[in-house]
Amino acid sequence: MASTKLDKVDRKILEILQRNAKITNAQLSKDIGLSPAPTLERVKKLETSGVIASYHAKLNTAKIGLGISTFVQISLTGHDKKSIRTFIDAINKIDEVIECHHVTGTSDFILRVIARDIAAYQQLMLDKVNEVPVVDSLQSLVILSTFKDSKALPVPEEIDKEHMKVD
Repeated sequence: MASTKLDKVDRKILEILQRNAKITNAQLSKDIGLSPAPTLERVKKLETSGVIASYHAKLNTAKIGLGISTFVQISLTGHDKKSIRTFIDAINKIDEVIECHHVTGTSDFILRVIARDIAAYQQLMLDKVNEVPVVDSLQSLVILSTFKDSKALPVPEEIDKEHMKVD
């Protein structure tokens, strides 16, 4: 697989945009030491290539009334494609499930779930997650405190060209 190098300027753009996606092009260009037109061109190229996938606002969960955050380990009754698809389709319809990862180990999936409070979380588990027909068992891990919650990724110098293709 061939790699393409991100130069120092591209990596700096990505680092800055991960910290502040609302930065103006004028300020971004000043911060990286290029004029606005080439800066905008580089950002567009990073977006078009799929390196920048999207922009999001990070919300304060406590201020919007979401006080419980958990990880949930899920084991399925079967490991065939149909069971996995059934599970994924059901989980994608539950807004409180904010992450879903297919994993190795003692469970099949790990979910990150957020809810208003423990009662709302319990209701969610009973009424929605436990009702998915292929769920065999689940184990909840309530998050007591969070000491690091960074969404900023370390930017490598090289990216496989295969990964830069637009989907």
